[in-house]
Amino acid sequence: MKWKTLLASALLMSGMSTGAAFAQEEGGEAPPIQDLPREETLILQNPEGVINNPGWFNIWVSAGGGTSTGLHQLMMDTLWYIDPNEGIDGVNYNSLASAPPEYNDDFTEMTVSLSEGIYWSDGEEFTADDVVFTVQTQMDTPGLVWSGAFSTQVESVEAVDDYTVKFTLQAPNSRFHSVFSVRWNAAWIMPEHIFSEVDDIMSYDFAEPVGLGPYTLHSYDPNGTWYIWQKRDDWDRTTVAEYGEPAPQYVIYRNNMPIDNRLIEMRNGNLDMIHDLSPEGMFSIVEQEDDVRGWFPGFPYAHPDPTLPMFIFNHQNEKFEDAKVRWALALMLEARTLSMASYRGAATLSAISIPPTGTHPDDYHGPMQDELINFELDTGESTIKPYNPDVGLEIAEFVRPQFGDEVPTDEEEIRRAFGYGWWGQDIEAAGELLRSAGFTQEGNQWMMPNGEPFGFTVLIPSEGVINRLGTIAAQTWTQNGVQVTAEVAPDIWPRTEAGDFEMEVGWAVETWGGHPDLSFFLDSYHSQYVSEPGEIQPARNWMRWTNPELDALIEEVRQSDFSDLERNVELGREFVRLHLQDMPNIPVMSYNVFVAMSERYWTGYPTAENPYANPVNNWANSRYILTQLEPVSQ
Repeated sequence: MKWKTLLASALLMSGMSTGAAFAQEEGGEAPPIQDLPREETLILQNPEGVINNPGWFNIWVSAGGGTSTGLHQLMMDTLWYIDPNEGIDGVNYNSLASAPPEYNDDFTEMTVSLSEGIYWSDGEEFTADDVVFTVQTQMDTPGLVWSGAFSTQVESVEAVDDYTVKFTLQAPNSRFHSVFSVRWNAAWIMPEHIFSEVDDIMSYDFAEPVGLGPYTLHSYDPNGTWYIWQKRDDWDRTTVAEYGEPAPQYVIYRNNMPIDNRLIEMRNGNLDMIHDLSPEGMFSIVEQEDDVRGWFPGFPYAHPDPTLPMFIFNHQNEKFEDAKVRWALALMLEARTLSMASYRGAATLSAISIPPTGTHPDDYHGPMQDELINFELDTGESTIKPYNPDVGLEIAEFVRPQFGDEVPTDEEEIRRAFGYGWWGQDIEAAGELLRSAGFTQEGNQWMMPNGEPFGFTVLIPSEGVINRLGTIAAQTWTQNGVQVTAEVAPDIWPRTEAGDFEMEVGWAVETWGGHPDLSFFLDSYHSQYVSEPGEIQPARNWMRWTNPELDALIEEVRQSDFSDLERNVELGREFVRLHLQDMPNIPVMSYNVFVAMSERYWTGYPTAENPYANPVNNWANSRYILTQLEPVSQ
């Protein structure tokens, strides 16, 4: 099928040509905004729905309480933070730790020096006893959130003195500190002086929470739709003080907000940051509100998240055992159509299995362009160079008539916004690959080596950009002789974990974003974690990909120094090259988040021009944004 015909279908799907409206649920009750000085109050949208147990603040137990209500952003703290973007003064933050972790030569011991002069919000000093208590309690209490992470890795933990903690590990692990390193979340430190007095931690609600962060709980909605936090008088005795005083006196998190409600409330001045919008919602509000902007100042607006939506094969299904088949399906797809159908062009494409976000374009996507351009694929009948380095430029030109000057013109800016390239659609080469894998063609239908028609089901979420992505891909494959059905699967995650799927659309890659190390997802790709067919698969290696070269690479990562950036990058590039050989999944694009930021009351938000933080405010490291904000003079 011609690209323009597919594109017309994509535009209809995305609502561009139809002006389609989307049904919304009822929003939550508004917080008492009028009771607080608006010029001192920051109001954020939390993407969580109604909190079932709104008075539950024991973040170490999953019992229906909220996480992104401000609890882990403003009140909790741990040893280190890693920002998915560039950071205020570098990506790595020492927080409750005063320095990076110190490992012994074989990575079986880790020693941590703690920050001094840090106090809990009730006036108790933070010491090594809090860290030891946190780890030992988690190890001794199955069911706590980080119990598994500690009980499977820690042999013992001890307080050397008030400000030094030593961990002895069960096996060498140069990445053990990542358990305490916040990307979105991490193992939070417990107040020993409170929890040591609790008889049953699993049933303790922590209803009057005490924390190490710069804010304390002011009030919350008993119906679970908003939370208000107030800046501590002694905020300078918290770890954020190194980066400045948080500007807002009060911070409100509002959850259970449908898109229409978010737009209305921001227009009415009752919302400063929206976590995410649909492409249509983002395009609407920036057009109608002069003081609202996205991550990019113009199209495509959205922030590339350090996750990577892709088409995920089940490698334990015989249909996808041959890399030639996986490559053939990749070459049947058309990148511009995928972008327009899902994000209406506001996608950041990635042909490699690393999200094009944070520092990754500088470490991987940009430096590997020549390798990708010259990458050769043997189809069995010919040798081709399948990479198209200009597809992002093509998409930018396609949307320019609609969005005009908002679309960047600088080539490097375009590549960062729209992607550095993707695979060119090549139906002839796809056919050569299938024939070399033993497939035959009857009319327009491809037949497998066993004589049965080649077809499968792809699981997709019930709505949103990823739903659109999966739907248009299924249509494209079907039109090219592979009968593919897109099945809406509300239970897509448990089915994926159980291996109850042929293909699904989601992400199997999550990275630090601001740090070149890929261990955040790569370690789970080791064959030791791959489950037998029908058994539950550990998180992230959803495709159940096994490869001896991959195992060797992961084992080298485990023994490498996290701070050796040059070696980290080279190991990451070796992973990219291995992925190109096998095409174990089909990476498509970053999970772009349409964060909307209103400058009516506050300015100084992180942006593509000043990428000091991830702007997605449900992440715990968003706390650093508050130290950079300034009130707008009214």
